Amino acid sequence: MPVLVVIPARYASTRYPGKPLVEIEGADGTKKTLIQRSWEAASSVKGVDRVVVATDDERISAAAEAFGAEVVMTPESNRNGTERTASALAALGDKANDYDIVVNFQGDAPLTPPWFVEDLIAALQAKPKDLMATPVLRTSEDALAAFRHDRTQGRVGGTTALMTNQGHAIYFSKEVLPYGGDAGIDATAPVFHHVGVYAFRPKALQKYLSWPEGVLEKTEGLEQLRFIENGEKVTCVEVDARGKHFWELNNPEDLQLIESVLKNEGAG
Repeated sequence: MPVLVVIPARYASTRYPGKPLVEIEGADGTKKTLIQRSWEAASSVKGVDRVVVATDDERISAAAEAFGAEVVMTPESNRNGTERTASALAALGDKANDYDIVVNFQGDAPLTPPWFVEDLIAALQAKPKDLMATPVLRTSEDALAAFRHDRTQGRVGGTTALMTNQGHAIYFSKEVLPYGGDAGIDATAPVFHHVGVYAFRPKALQKYLSWPEGVLEKTEGLEQLRFIENGEKVTCVEVDARGKHFWELNNPEDLQLIESVLKNEGAG
């Protein structure tokens, strides 16, 4: 099953303009842009045939090509990463038919372990009828505390996921859900951190572009809710962090945290 990884990146972020070009310092003092670190993380995933950066911005394109990435230019009208991933696939023309699985690897998540994506690919390979899969991570005490702290400070941190017993998403939110999760990680209903990576069948991306932006999607600012609003199943795959600290660069305040993780892990 040939796999394409797309890293959507836009300059005009509402919460953090210019985010893909922000420099992040590693353990050896080397500074690399967020988009480069995300590209390096995506390129370390096993079983992937091609990795491309999808953007509508010439500054991001130039930066990505400078460190050796392949770039696909996509429309400025793309409203989120899933739309941009779909546009990137379409831009490949006849080559788009070469891929059975397309991964949307978020350009603001350089701490994403490669096995998170490998687990998604394996899940779709094992279940041919599933159209898409996304990882969820059972929160640690520290991660749950970080979620709550962001909310008390009026910041949007990570996203949480609610699932059925069969592992299909019920809802995603930027609030800490379920409310009962405040009892801690040993509560009956633990809090699951949604990791913003998606593995799609190409036809799932085609469907996505055919639907209008959903009310819940727009309210929460979460692109994956469009699938739920249109009655499509979103398969959640619980992944194991294996002791690694996962967090996205959502706000400027997250930069220091990500740099500290890279330095603790000895990542250059």
